[in-house]
Amino acid sequence: MSLLAVAALEAAVFFNANLHTGADQPKGADAIVVEGGRISYIGPGVKALRRAPKGALRVDLARATVIPGFTDAHAHLSGIGFRELEFDLEGTTSLVELQRKLAARAASTTSPWITGRGWIESRWQPAGFPTRAALDAVVRDRPVLLMRADSHSAVANSRALELAGIDASTTDPVGGQILRDEAGAPTGMLIDTAVALVGRLVPPPTEADELRALELGAARSVRLGWTQLQSAGGTLAEVERLCTLYREGRIQLRLHEAISGPGEDAQQLLAGGVARKPCDDRLTVRTIKLYMDGALGSRGAALLAPYSDAPRSTGLLLNTEVQLFPVLTEALRRGIQIETHAIGDRANRLVLDLYERAFKEVPRDARAVAEPRWRVEHAQILAPADLPRFTSLGVIASMQPSHAISDLYFAPARLGPERLQGAYAWRSLIDSGAIVAAGTDAPVERGDPIQEFYAATVRRSLDGFADDNWHREERVSRAAALRMLTSAPAYAAFEDQDRGTLEVGKLADFTVLSQDLMTVPEERILATRVVMTVIGGEIAFRGR
Repeated sequence: MSLLAVAALEAAVFFNANLHTGADQPKGADAIVVEGGRISYIGPGVKALRRAPKGALRVDLARATVIPGFTDAHAHLSGIGFRELEFDLEGTTSLVELQRKLAARAASTTSPWITGRGWIESRWQPAGFPTRAALDAVVRDRPVLLMRADSHSAVANSRALELAGIDASTTDPVGGQILRDEAGAPTGMLIDTAVALVGRLVPPPTEADELRALELGAARSVRLGWTQLQSAGGTLAEVERLCTLYREGRIQLRLHEAISGPGEDAQQLLAGGVARKPCDDRLTVRTIKLYMDGALGSRGAALLAPYSDAPRSTGLLLNTEVQLFPVLTEALRRGIQIETHAIGDRANRLVLDLYERAFKEVPRDARAVAEPRWRVEHAQILAPADLPRFTSLGVIASMQPSHAISDLYFAPARLGPERLQGAYAWRSLIDSGAIVAAGTDAPVERGDPIQEFYAATVRRSLDGFADDNWHREERVSRAAALRMLTSAPAYAAFEDQDRGTLEVGKLADFTVLSQDLMTVPEERILATRVVMTVIGGEIAFRGR
């Protein structure tokens, strides 16, 4: 039967499964009955087959493992799609390889600009940021702008800098930095807001490109087993594009879209200009995404003390308390959720301080939603005194386990041994009583839930490396990791009554896996394949 035919059915029974419901599980349960997109029964297969409505689709899962649908608590849907469409530098192993890829790209396109993203210099030998001179050696006649994987820095060639008017006399923008050589000339590396000095000149994608990127990003997410993606920082124009795609039946993935702020779009959301379900039950818009600092890899994360490997720098703040506080108090009065990007310990402290001030300014009886479920996105480096504040303030830590196994190659040099003890502290946060929702930050990372589960529970590199600096005591149990990727993100999106566990009455969102993540030896976790992704009872993806 075709997937289109499956999508049209009102009922289905999925049986002969190895179930992990994430909730109280009926004895002998190995089957789920779905009616009208929701779970109507969980129990033994014999009973499920008898209870299923006449004509219900029957799916024998052949003892594959069923878990609540994976939910990515932090990703960038458009960026995932554009990674599929554009010049992808992920996995580049050296500056020489970057140059080789750039040369091939230049030879294959007549585009007036060459743009790409995905490089990470920290594992190159020798490790070091690329420069305009390195790009000039390959392409001099056209402007080049290549984003680092973290999206908080980029390298430009001389032609791009020239077009942007960037030279030795150019001052750093607020919240950004133009890296310079010993003579004061720009090296080509641009940090945080400085990227926009060149980025604003790059021809924007067409409307068709924007739609296609969203469609590709959603399709890729479903193939990887995600049933919902919480998109961290979009626009109202993107919401309209998503509505178009839902109306045309081009995406099935559930989305929780946060609007970037401060700005006009965020103000419109605060004013009630966008419904929480603007066009489709699978799309929610009720959150504003704010930014406090940059990224650790490019030394833009705001630290309480200077970087260990750059003693003159404590990172960058992208917004001020004066800019953010009015948004926070209005959000409490309007029932809008807030999530704020904070990576460094200084940035995390400032965000928690601002949240605490806002909660006092707008007491519970003056709020539209008594339990606001505000979030800190990343929460990577925490001072010991700030770790218990997540629990006391009721703030959710939205973290990405794969960041640790990527960053811990260079984080020891950036932070030094003492601060590493408060870095990527999932276990400590959970033990303190905090809710930790896991995501991927794709396209910064690969966006694979199996990799996130592995990072959270094993805390080793993908090839098995770890040393004392990796603080493997912060790894979590498999049950905790499953909650981080299922029920915790559902809670963070105010959807825990409908999603996150497999229970009668909840939406039939689940992921089917080739092996049991809860019992398979840790060295085999990464070999797990997605067999099927089911959203609202419909088979959105079926593997081979």
